Amino acid sequence: MVASAEPPNLLDSLDEPISPQATNPWGDRLFHLVVRGIAGVVLVIFGSIGVFLAYQSVPTFRRYGLSFLTQSQWNPELDKVGISSTLLGTVEVALVALVVAFPIALATSLFISEYAPLRIKGLLVALVDLMAAVPSVIYGAWGFFLLMPHATLTSRWISEYFGWIPIFKVNTDPAAAVWAQSRFVNSAFIAGLCVSMMVIPITCSVMRGVFAEAPLGEREASYALGSTKWGMIRTVVLPFGRGGIIGGTMLGLGRALGETIAVLFIISLTFNVNFHILQNGTSTISALIANDFGESTSAQLAALLTAGLVLFLMTLGVNTIAAVFITRSRSGAATEI
Repeated sequence: MVASAEPPNLLDSLDEPISPQATNPWGDRLFHLVVRGIAGVVLVIFGSIGVFLAYQSVPTFRRYGLSFLTQSQWNPELDKVGISSTLLGTVEVALVALVVAFPIALATSLFISEYAPLRIKGLLVALVDLMAAVPSVIYGAWGFFLLMPHATLTSRWISEYFGWIPIFKVNTDPAAAVWAQSRFVNSAFIAGLCVSMMVIPITCSVMRGVFAEAPLGEREASYALGSTKWGMIRTVVLPFGRGGIIGGTMLGLGRALGETIAVLFIISLTFNVNFHILQNGTSTISALIANDFGESTSAQLAALLTAGLVLFLMTLGVNTIAAVFITRSRSGAATEI
């Protein structure tokens, strides 16, 4: 008599892993392929830009060497080409913008995510996001015609009472005649104030997104222990969003480093190393490229592209670090609550 085969054990079949490809419809697979293709194209374009700039910078580095990074003068007619002063100006404008934008963006994101009523939260989010859609030329015109006259008075006040700090020192009397007070216009400080309005939207958007992902369980536990609204934010939301705060701030820094038109509207291009942010006369890499690109010879164009390579590497490094922090904050990694 032949023994009958044992019936299959359904529990064993449940333990077997199921391939995602076997359950995903063709639409999902097509979506994954399209997204991967787009990501690949973006990487190819981004890498091509870097390779192109690096190739174009070879003649400049062969001729000037590392003095291109340490020389302050930009005078191609006298064969004196360097970007140390423009590098300093770029960093100064970006840091001023970041110092002004960070507290505003942090307070705005906390208000929208934690305090704003639901009926106006969507409107506030839309208004902040619309700030990022305003063309930079509009910000530049606003900064030149409306911001600069008032910011000049602020610069004079800072110089008068805090001029003992080297970066706030201006070589003139704040109470002098109007022509002497012109040393307070077209400064890195005023340009940074203008750029800060362009940094706020991206910084606020990243912070707000991370704050909204703070775990509901930890929020309720904080309230259960008798915490106030601010106490919950201080002990739950801010620690959880630490990575987003850092990442959003660094993304804003990357945005400020590359701003061109708005800065070119305000500053007066000079190529002297100027550590006094309230004093007129500064230069940034992006403004230098935009100002001289159309009238450059082939050698000067190569030097400008080399300066663009330096700015490209700076923004790449800043944005890469920011992306790492944002990714960690969204996954909740290394977050202690």
